[in-house]
Amino acid sequence: MTASDSQHGDAPDSSTPDSDDQVPAWARRTAGESRWWATAAMVGFLILQFYLPAGFTAGPRWLVPAIAFAMLLILVIASPFRLDREETWLRRIGLLLMALLGFAMIWSVIHLVRALIDGRISDNAAGLLASGGGVWLSNVLVFALWYWDFDRGGPAARAHVSKPYPDFLFVQMQNQDLADPNWEPQFPDYLYLSFTNATAFSPTDVMPMSRWAKTLMMTQSAISLVTVSLVIARAVNVLK
Repeated sequence: MTASDSQHGDAPDSSTPDSDDQVPAWARRTAGESRWWATAAMVGFLILQFYLPAGFTAGPRWLVPAIAFAMLLILVIASPFRLDREETWLRRIGLLLMALLGFAMIWSVIHLVRALIDGRISDNAAGLLASGGGVWLSNVLVFALWYWDFDRGGPAARAHVSKPYPDFLFVQMQNQDLADPNWEPQFPDYLYLSFTNATAFSPTDVMPMSRWAKTLMMTQSAISLVTVSLVIARAVNVLK
């Protein structure tokens, strides 16, 4: 059986003696990826939120980090090492956490743009670039987490091959002869996708396959373009 065969039928049975030799890891059941890359990205985002200027955070600067950290703690306790538990209540908490992080990021972007347009932001170029850089990096981290958590139903669903059709097509999926058979997309791959999309404003070597993936990438590029252009323009004006 080939990878394309597994996409048109049931998920391959990992108990078959030679299945591991014939089907790449991304298309068969695996032990699930380590949770720590994604957890580190979430903690990094919460630290950024805490240190953003008060005008760019939703409510007190501790509010979103405190709520998100509590939800993250539940997920870590429930699945501390490998992301392989495909349970409804865990999925719902994970989606709520993704929604909270997205809300905080969008709030920061909107208030940064409004402050730049209204001229209410500080005339300190260094402070402006630091705040703008923090909001831009928040954009990269949140969209990386969204790509990672939604692709084929999330990391646990990918481990169980619950949805065989990929939402993102990585190079290693297209040319299996150039990839380790044990390769499968993990959070650093989605972080790379998010970073390149936020800097190039277009796909590089990872192609969105589903409509929601294309919509998310288009939205991220638009947010990144507006944020970078306005911050740089204001900073140049201040330096003059």
